[in-house]
Amino acid sequence: MPKTQPKVALSVAAVADLQDSLLVVMNDLQRLGGLLDHATENLMDRFSAANQALSHIGTDGPAELPTVRNALQLAVTELQFHDMASQLLVHTDKILKACAYKLAEEAMGLDDDEEQGSGIEVVPPKPNPVTQSEMDAGSIELF
Repeated sequence: MPKTQPKVALSVAAVADLQDSLLVVMNDLQRLGGLLDHATENLMDRFSAANQALSHIGTDGPAELPTVRNALQLAVTELQFHDMASQLLVHTDKILKACAYKLAEEAMGLDDDEEQGSGIEVVPPKPNPVTQSEMDAGSIELF
């Protein structure tokens, strides 16, 4: 006797509310991605300007100059968080989209035409595309 999965009945209105909530969250994540992009661009511009301002000072400059230059280089390395955050946002967006589609599929079923040309995204197989949890200068973890 085949085992059946337990089912929870949801009204179409409840499914629509859940989908709306998922779409709001997806929109917020896209806005967050835009904010991260903007902040990262501004930080890179400011670090470049600071580095450019220091470039006219030769090796005979103040003793603190190598420390300042090193701090700027480390700060730029820290901006790798933007790439990792962007990957996490894209991954989360895919999961939310797949959940929204799955809700619709379960609540309303699919027509035969929709099943064959289904645009439904599958939940990504990896739970987390970014495995690196911290960054140190000189260390790179490829994923």
